[in-house]
Amino acid sequence: MKPRKSSISVKSFQELKFLLDTDSIPFYRPNECKKHKETLSPEIEEELFQRAMDGVRPIFGKNRIDYGGRVKKTPPEIMKKEEEEALRKLENLIKSGKGFNVSDTPEYIEGTGYHVHPEIAKRLHKGDFSIQAYVDLHGLVVEEAKDVFDKFLKWATTTRKQGILIIHGRGLSSPSEPVLKRKVIEWLTRGPWRKWVIAYASARKCDGGAGATYVLLRLRPVTKKFKIKHQF
Repeated sequence: MKPRKSSISVKSFQELKFLLDTDSIPFYRPNECKKHKETLSPEIEEELFQRAMDGVRPIFGKNRIDYGGRVKKTPPEIMKKEEEEALRKLENLIKSGKGFNVSDTPEYIEGTGYHVHPEIAKRLHKGDFSIQAYVDLHGLVVEEAKDVFDKFLKWATTTRKQGILIIHGRGLSSPSEPVLKRKVIEWLTRGPWRKWVIAYASARKCDGGAGATYVLLRLRPVTKKFKIKHQF
């Protein structure tokens, strides 16, 4: 477990209480979903169209533009310029990752805890909350990683750290799926630590991308009293 060293300016967690308030972000409830709009019959649609077109007259003379069904072709020099621009962007992506967003890939993960709006996970991924500490599990076997993970989470909750980073690797060497990455999400969502989790999301490229996960922790775990209070 290590304190987070970063040149990024520290961002406050003061608005977290506001964001977790049920009145601050609209929650979607089943009874608030709008009903599907009824489809109209072809006859009624035709009648409505004719009414809308009533009084419309065609344009004649020099004010009329007739395209004649012809498609305007893009000049060769413009096409070449667009191709060069696309190749330049691809080169930047390969060399430095510029223009790459991990949230647009199948490896991206995110989730939220009990009674938390999904928008908080998206903001976590964008870097709206400071990362105060991190732990590196990359290269450990599952049993070793679980022990280190538990000790780190215990330390983080005891010292009231709310923004943490867990480095687990992308698991590209695994024959089927990334084992350690899957286990970390399992420990966050199914184990005893789920009561402490506000949200989690894949890290930005500068912090490890899909090989690391941001986690936002509560100052106190969710209790039965809290669940009863926030039932819909």
